[in-house]
Amino acid sequence: MNGKIAKAACIGCGVIGAGWVARLILAGVDVAVHDPSPDAERVVAEVLANARRSVPRLLDAMLPPPGRLHFAPSIADAVAGADLIQESVPERLELKRTVLAAIDAAAPARAIVGSSTSGLLPSDLQQGMTHHERLIVAHPYNPVYLLPLVELVGGQTTAPETLARAQAIYTALGMKPVIIRREIEAFVGDRLLEALWREALWLVHDDIASVTEIDDVIRYSFGLRWAQMGLFQTYRIAGGEAGMRHFLQQFGPALKWPWTRLMDVPDLDDALIDRIARQSDEQAAGLSIRELERIRDDNLVAIMRALASRQEGHGWGAGELLRQQEATLRNGSPAKPLQLVSGTVPAQWIDYNGHMTEHRYLEVFGNTTDTLLEHIGVDAAYIASGHSYYTVETHIMHLGEARQGVRYDTTTQILHADDKRLHVFHQIRNRDTDAILASAEQMLLHVDTEAKKAVSAAPELIARVTALAQVHARMPRPSAMGRHVGQR
Repeated sequence: MNGKIAKAACIGCGVIGAGWVARLILAGVDVAVHDPSPDAERVVAEVLANARRSVPRLLDAMLPPPGRLHFAPSIADAVAGADLIQESVPERLELKRTVLAAIDAAAPARAIVGSSTSGLLPSDLQQGMTHHERLIVAHPYNPVYLLPLVELVGGQTTAPETLARAQAIYTALGMKPVIIRREIEAFVGDRLLEALWREALWLVHDDIASVTEIDDVIRYSFGLRWAQMGLFQTYRIAGGEAGMRHFLQQFGPALKWPWTRLMDVPDLDDALIDRIARQSDEQAAGLSIRELERIRDDNLVAIMRALASRQEGHGWGAGELLRQQEATLRNGSPAKPLQLVSGTVPAQWIDYNGHMTEHRYLEVFGNTTDTLLEHIGVDAAYIASGHSYYTVETHIMHLGEARQGVRYDTTTQILHADDKRLHVFHQIRNRDTDAILASAEQMLLHVDTEAKKAVSAAPELIARVTALAQVHARMPRPSAMGRHVGQR
């Protein structure tokens, strides 16, 4: 079943709703947004900026052209023509019912309506809807644009074909949809998290550990194991060669020991809330929410990229999903050059002939090369590590006049890439007429900047640029490739 969609609507744009907008936009889907909050546009812009910063570094394949974003004045305007409608309003049953009824009344007949609720039953949400068979819970995890899981839960009257279509749609968005077999409050993920959360509250309440110490226990131990194998497979390995059966026999008696307080939750009185809030402020060390989000995103990208880069040719866990998404992007989208730099020719670039002077062409091509390097991962941190690319050869052809005020774009085709060399072909085009103004063929070498010699690039960099070169190999080779000066 083809799950590709052209348009989606997001109703409610807090943290989760804005995350849905970002995932959809970067998957090439047009998105209409409705949220009456005066901060909605700012929140969406900030979350989308974070996504645009992190998602391209997550994938070795080119993303599709981004979808268009539209802020709609009403629910009816937002859902018009939408194939998927994602409701993410606050977690209040009556509010959600009111919003879902309004969505249902205006949405196209084919549209699937997904609620991002963290725990409300879909059967309760369906009350008041005329077309209740198309409602599902589609519960994601934050940040939605990076974490692939979405729990799909049908209500008592949800049509089986709705769940099947929804599974195809979310899969096409690069997600891992898990259909929960029957509805239950809080579904699966939040029930597991809630058990850990309740125990953590008791540990702080009883002064066994601080919030930082508890987080350290998680992130330096089983958190890393869970990232790739989850719970049951981790415990299977803990059983040694005898596997899960031995683990259960060895640790099964511990289930009767007082190792957890579970439902016996401490009162969240002012004193405990103050203690947790104070310790959390100390843990943040002055970092803003947006700074913490960017740190989180960087760490998630690194972990998932590591899970995708196994040498045997396939990934593990979320890394294997990335490989599948990259293959889909490479095979499903037409090969085209990278569009990297845009600008307008300023007055100070004009020479005595009335058009752009020679050395400005080289400047534009240099900026294009710099942007390409950033795109493949040669950022400030990579350069600070003592490695970069040096341009060792350039051939420029001046093909058209660029006068003051001309709007231009640059494109890049990667002709060849290996562990040390990067062979590229740039073009400057008139954005309004599409006329080619100039081209440049360049050879770059990857170098150790301290030793001043060519060395192999980092494995993840090689993988990324090789993947781009494979896509660009499907394009016609430039007719000017390999020309020498004076050649006809």
